[in-house]
Amino acid sequence: MPSLPATSAPDDVRRSARTDAERHLKALVGRDDAELRDDQWTAIEALAVDKRRALVVQKTGWGKSAVYFVATALLRAQGAGPTVIVSPLLALMRNQIAAADRAGIKAVTINSTNIDDWSRIETAIHAGEVDVLLVSPERLNNPGFRDNVLPRLAATTGLLVVDEAHCISDWGHDFRPDYRRIRTMLDDLREGIPVLATTATANERVTLDVAEQLGHEVLVQRGSLDRESLHLAVVRLKTAEQRLGWLADHLGQLEGSGIIYCLTVAQTQEIAAFLRARGHTVAAYSGQTETTEREALEADLATGQVKALVATSALGMGFDATLGFVINVGAPSSPVAYYQQVGRAGRGTPRADVVLLPALEDRDIWKYFASLAFPPEPQVRQVLSALAGSQKPLGTPALETYVDLGRSRLEMMLKVLDVDGAVQRVQGGWVSTGQEWSYDQERYDRVKQARDREQQAMLDYLDTDQCRMSFLRGQLDDEVPAPCGRCDNCGGVSFDAEVSAASLDEAHTQLTRPGVEIAPRKMWPTALANLGIDLKGKITEGASTGRAVARLTDLGYGQALRDLFREPAPSVAEIDPETGLPVDLGGTADGDAASSGTDGPVPVPLVKAVIEVLGDWRPSVDAIVFVESQRKRQLTADFAEGLSRFLHVPVAGRFAIVDPSVAPGRGSANSAQRVAAVLRRYELQGDGLDGLDQQRVLLLDDLIDTGWTMTVAARALRAAGAVDVLPLALGTRA
Repeated sequence: MPSLPATSAPDDVRRSARTDAERHLKALVGRDDAELRDDQWTAIEALAVDKRRALVVQKTGWGKSAVYFVATALLRAQGAGPTVIVSPLLALMRNQIAAADRAGIKAVTINSTNIDDWSRIETAIHAGEVDVLLVSPERLNNPGFRDNVLPRLAATTGLLVVDEAHCISDWGHDFRPDYRRIRTMLDDLREGIPVLATTATANERVTLDVAEQLGHEVLVQRGSLDRESLHLAVVRLKTAEQRLGWLADHLGQLEGSGIIYCLTVAQTQEIAAFLRARGHTVAAYSGQTETTEREALEADLATGQVKALVATSALGMGFDATLGFVINVGAPSSPVAYYQQVGRAGRGTPRADVVLLPALEDRDIWKYFASLAFPPEPQVRQVLSALAGSQKPLGTPALETYVDLGRSRLEMMLKVLDVDGAVQRVQGGWVSTGQEWSYDQERYDRVKQARDREQQAMLDYLDTDQCRMSFLRGQLDDEVPAPCGRCDNCGGVSFDAEVSAASLDEAHTQLTRPGVEIAPRKMWPTALANLGIDLKGKITEGASTGRAVARLTDLGYGQALRDLFREPAPSVAEIDPETGLPVDLGGTADGDAASSGTDGPVPVPLVKAVIEVLGDWRPSVDAIVFVESQRKRQLTADFAEGLSRFLHVPVAGRFAIVDPSVAPGRGSANSAQRVAAVLRRYELQGDGLDGLDQQRVLLLDDLIDTGWTMTVAARALRAAGAVDVLPLALGTRA
């Protein structure tokens, strides 16, 4: 339904509305001297007086939240229903609720962290006791919410707000399929209900796309995206030790509190541990952080109780957080995404320092993020065929037995198919609608090309000798009248690359300390019976906790492992969209790593690292069995023979490749497919297997990916009489 054109409200009505709006703003910000700017009033007037649809593209800190809270207060006074705000950031939701409370606006949220409160909140909404409901986009397609709550909301909503609206567009840097569900809600709204979409990071193409989805007669308000408080700099350091040492030396010199962004969860933990050891008050934060801990950490950051949170992109602070700096250890793959992250600094301060510490390995990680592109048509058709042939809904675990896709990528695909009308999410899983669906290869190719251009633009940002703020604003199609005068290229800020010897030594010590735990698998994948495999429930004959030298994502030995297992071209990978953690970095599948060149023995630095891990771990073992590799036969054999000599125990056998027709990477994307592939590909062989009764076996692998090769091999060893199986690997992917 198109938005209605502006009404012809009398001037006295408009003057009275602005007076009331000023009063509500003062309550919202808690200051009697607060005044609405004319551009803020223009947006509020369009919503609360003219009942229009509006798209506001304004820089972070401009006051977009004030627009929809003040509009809510005006509309509620007119007898309108509650405002529904669709927002992807839980941290932002919590800040918004606190701000609304100050203004006397009753705001609540329904999201994945407060399931126990849903029933009470829904009752309060139906009773008219709620002014603002904040929901995540994922909630819009939850069957219970979609069928029981959403229709009533659409019928009673007084204002619909879409925050981070660039996520609606598949051209946006942070496209989320669930946001497309908003179009359904737009169609279901009553006539004349105002709609507000807001974002701080949309170029002209994304702006036009979002405006088109909102409908006709949309007020598009686009302001300058310059952040006058930000001082941008790039500091190039060659090694991970130098980057850690630089952080230790310079963090205390930065004003206030801030965020240190990393590309992976492992990096947040590693960097936070190092900085704490160097006396800095910091904490790690990611999508894996428990909800209560997240809330406490956000509060500590906002109040200056910590110097910094070392975080993935899961951290998105609200508009009232006053941060003095943002440091990125590793570059995001898009200048627009980077500008959004650094925009969380300088909102309440006249100056904020923004420093980017790029690394060569950033490009590797970008490749794996890019692998979340829409799957090829044959895989999509496999899923559609499985759903069409099923008499009951199929959940994602069951669908994994029909298609070799990881959980997050499969769910993303299903959400797109849902919005396109080909499938529907119901209680118990997914069903086919029977509606004809066509694969839009041209569209997916265009989006991929856009992502490739973004990555190149990020590399250009690192190398540019022109104004950095002008560069970033140009990526957003923002008019740039002159250089900023505040960045390192304009002479407004300067950070040296010096690292003290003490910090460099301690960083080297931490990064060269090998050893991470390998947690055993506890449960067999669901629905293996669909693949003719009689395994289910708890794994009773599995491995014990093992060890690896390092993760591929680690800053220290991670680089040596990435070099060892690098492929000529990136493999299919999965990235957790919530945490940003790659779960496939550089190889094909556990038990058969890819090779970047000729096969050979274990590199000397990794040999020394293995010996150090064993010295710390001190496993008591009687025999060795190794997982055979088709591509690195000498590496795995050398690994086993060397440890046999070092530990003075025999190599009893190998988990041998008996069906080479099963490709090394087969099934690596999801657990059910991987178990099936491992069972077909491998078999326990060796002359010493008869003597394994009551023996403790050291099970060797070069690179652990999913963990299922080790799990199936351990099951076979336990069946052969082994009393315990202890996994040891050169590397693990996550």
